[in-house]
Amino acid sequence: MWPDPISYTKAMRFTKIYDRDPLWQAQLAMVGAIVLQFLLPDRFLGDSKSVVIIAEVVLLLGLIFTTPREPIFRSLRRRINVVALIGMVGIANIVTLERLVHFLLQGGKITDGHQLILAAVNIFLTNVIIFGLLYWEIDGGGPGQRRGRKNNERDFLFPQMESPGFAPKNWMPTFPDYLYVSVTNATAFSPTDTMPLTRAVKLLMAVQATASLITIALVAARAVNILS
Repeated sequence: MWPDPISYTKAMRFTKIYDRDPLWQAQLAMVGAIVLQFLLPDRFLGDSKSVVIIAEVVLLLGLIFTTPREPIFRSLRRRINVVALIGMVGIANIVTLERLVHFLLQGGKITDGHQLILAAVNIFLTNVIIFGLLYWEIDGGGPGQRRGRKNNERDFLFPQMESPGFAPKNWMPTFPDYLYVSVTNATAFSPTDTMPLTRAVKLLMAVQATASLITIALVAARAVNILS
């Protein structure tokens, strides 16, 4: 029996989107963030570490199994799982940073500078991954809706959108592009080549830059001081 032409056309359209912005990249990044939290010493995440990681793994599996082979990015279940998973990892990372900063400001004694550096690197990398995922999921309504939208309907303005002559035809950002935005914002504490257009994204970038600055200026600096 021949497939329905309309269904086949929709499947092909979604398949093209999937080929250009594959989900496995974002899912792999989320796995990396969970692994980083698992490697974090127990003293920095508290007694809830195992509970948080188990919940994150369950949500990640739910995200994988509720996303069909064809990239139906507009699936409500997928978006709920994505937001819940990113939010949980992000909150856990912020709590870890808050506990570590509170411990240092209250005069806590940490004699192992190497452990403190590893904790700082862990928090920094998790911060980069989480905000890269947030930017990828937010921009233009998410990966399933931003294709075909005009520049003034987007949350980020990439250089390729301003100068299309330097990019392939119908160029669209994929997860690595948003991860790069996250890296530059976390290291330069400000946007570089990609500009935020909406207040929500500007606020997110401000939160990320602040968390990155605290991690580098306070935690990493304290670790270097101990080692010296």
